[in-house]
Amino acid sequence: VQLQASGGGLVQPGGSLRLSCAASGLTFDTCAIGWFRQAPGKEREFVARARYSGGEPYYADSVKGRFTASRNNAKNTWYLQMNSLKPEDTAVYYCVVDRPPCIIWGRIRNAREYDYWGQGTLVTVSS
Repeated sequence: VQLQASGGGLVQPGGSLRLSCAASGLTFDTCAIGWFRQAPGKEREFVARARYSGGEPYYADSVKGRFTASRNNAKNTWYLQMNSLKPEDTAVYYCVVDRPPCIIWGRIRNAREYDYWGQGTLVTVSS
């Protein structure tokens, strides 16, 4: 499995960015695709997760209503649309893959549970 994240950059507070995650090597039994972020000096933080088979994504409370996860099936690419960005959203963002055995619901926010990580893309929210 290979993941290639892109789309990060510098944006002013209140602005928007769309991150992309191009995935290869995934199989039909993949459990989910997710997003984490890591701010300087902090631990990795869960952002969003969507089942590979489809359905509504699940979001961290800190981004709910501002971030939207989506997918382009034809391109095998996942997106994270980030609106109303705040300085506290500044972080390196990673896309991740959960493969079988699937992570149990109570542990989906635990970064160590995920099998594959992309290289990360830096998002800086600053005026």
